[in-house]
Amino acid sequence: MNGWFDNVVAWIGAHPIAAGLVIFAIVLCDSLLILGAAVPVIPLLFGVGVLISLGEISGPYAVLCAALGAFVGDASSYWVGYRWGPKLRGVWPFARYPQLLDRGEALFRRNAVKSVLVARFVGAIRPFVPAVAGMLHMPLRRYVPASLLASLLWAMLFLAPGWLLGHAYDAVAAVANRLALVLGALLAALVLMWAAVLVIYRWFAGHADSLLARALRWTRAHPRLGRYAAALIDPNRPESASLAILAVCLLAMGVAWFVLLGTVVMGNNEPLALDRAVFETMLALRNPLADRLMAGLASIGDAMVLVPAIALTLLWLLWRRRWIAAVHWLAALAFGLVLTALLGAVVDMPNPPTAPRGFGFPSIAVTMTTIGFGFFAILIARELPGRQRVWPYVVSGAVVALLGFARLYFGAHWLSDVVGGMLFGIVWLLILGIAYRRHVARSFWMQPPAWIFYAAFLLAALWHAPRSVDQVLARFAPGAPRVVLDAGAWWSKDWATLPAQREREANQRWPLDLQVAGPLEPLQRRLQANGWGVQPQAGWLETLHLLDDDTPPELQPVLPATLDAEAEVLLMRRPGKDARETKVLRLWRAPARLRDGTPLWMGSTQTLRYAEPFGLFGLWLPQPATANAPGGVHDEVRAALRDLRAVQAPHPATGMPVLRLRIDADQDSSASN
Repeated sequence: MNGWFDNVVAWIGAHPIAAGLVIFAIVLCDSLLILGAAVPVIPLLFGVGVLISLGEISGPYAVLCAALGAFVGDASSYWVGYRWGPKLRGVWPFARYPQLLDRGEALFRRNAVKSVLVARFVGAIRPFVPAVAGMLHMPLRRYVPASLLASLLWAMLFLAPGWLLGHAYDAVAAVANRLALVLGALLAALVLMWAAVLVIYRWFAGHADSLLARALRWTRAHPRLGRYAAALIDPNRPESASLAILAVCLLAMGVAWFVLLGTVVMGNNEPLALDRAVFETMLALRNPLADRLMAGLASIGDAMVLVPAIALTLLWLLWRRRWIAAVHWLAALAFGLVLTALLGAVVDMPNPPTAPRGFGFPSIAVTMTTIGFGFFAILIARELPGRQRVWPYVVSGAVVALLGFARLYFGAHWLSDVVGGMLFGIVWLLILGIAYRRHVARSFWMQPPAWIFYAAFLLAALWHAPRSVDQVLARFAPGAPRVVLDAGAWWSKDWATLPAQREREANQRWPLDLQVAGPLEPLQRRLQANGWGVQPQAGWLETLHLLDDDTPPELQPVLPATLDAEAEVLLMRRPGKDARETKVLRLWRAPARLRDGTPLWMGSTQTLRYAEPFGLFGLWLPQPATANAPGGVHDEVRAALRDLRAVQAPHPATGMPVLRLRIDADQDSSASN
């Protein structure tokens, strides 16, 4: 399905006129009776919206085609209902699933016109309400206007998210593409974890009775093995359904854990191909704004955060004489820590290149966070009513997902380390959870421990995370470049082997038109004497000023950028021809070093314009093809540095001029005098 979806969206971008017929056809199929339940129209319209924002297809044209497809599809369903009427109830699938029409009819009988409008936006009943309208012979003079209005509003609403996201992402990606990707990936990880926990829990909850009945039949058919299962399954105990669910989860997670462990061990303790792919992807997403956020999230699994929350909750349990709960939780944590350490000693998995010592398979921090939060969820979920019991598990999954993603972002672990820690923690806490649920039948007031645990964790995280950011960033700072160049060879010819552009994407393909060998202080002083100023690297607090309409553009920060996942070491600005234009010079550490130890830097000169996408925030966006224009920023920088040892030549890869500077120690001392 993913390949089909990608191909359709790519074809739409390549054939913007004929794409209208495809949009019409797919929306038509989505609106047809029965067939509509199988057509993935929502992701398609989202993709079309993104293509609209990129100018690949006309927005009004796409909206018109989608609205016509919806109207014609609904009209077809209306005709089927009008033609066959009540006979539809005897036709598959309505004969087998009568609720498909019952839901639409229940809504329709409340208010016919409103139901036509509302049903278009509710996927579960969208294909069926028009058929019900036909079955009940709704007059066309009432049906057609409502259907036309609903189709048009639906097309605009469901194209809008992709349209808006495409505009916003295109603007943000020009200066903070990695930040946008990191936040998007983090959100996707949270949504995936939330969906997995919610779907799995609700599926088991909906099938608990049937699972329990099957388990009872199995114990009677297998009396020898069944006596062990019978210890968990007692129809007279209200906990039996929960124990059956936990047992099935334990079996599934146990199988998954041993499959992963076997895969790692059979791979000669080498990282898997997926591990390397995720590591390379995360390394490419490193950027200064995301670094500090991820460093804070990576610390929420530290003992300074987990121990206070667990200790205070255990004290409350002991004060309330909940001895069994306290003992089981302590056992889960203690044995989990010991078993994880033993497993890490047995499985000799090499660390990622960016990971210091102390990280291994499985991740101890992820395992202990899974056990700590997971057992607390088992502890209090039984005290919550009905569907609310899933929320402690959702919170636990979210915290573990945040921690695991942050550890992957910094390359502290392989993906198999994180997944292995999660699975091992879940297996162990399920074992202890089953043991606890078997021995405890007495309920207790769960609000006090819930407030204590979650509040203590949040306060400890808010206190500890900001203080650990710099330490985390220092531990995972990028190493020295592996490429080594001779200083003389770099000056004469090897400079051309360094990158000529920053990124592959068109809106981020900034020219790297400056190479500097030596200290940057003389360069900085000369530029400052010519009206340039140094902007400190913008952090999250400075970035929030972009939302302030009262701050003038010249005071708004230029967002940091990266080269090979490293932040710029120097950002200099100079006012442009008006308040909404500024000129910048960015300098990064080069992806190579000189053999004699002289530092090597690469830079990009740019003209930025201040833009306000949707009027919600402001951004300094780079202007294309202006950096090396005659009389542009590049020439201004060259003129300001004319007394330094410099030479300029076109880069063989792009033909764009690259200025090379050599700042020796004697130049530095003379500049100081």
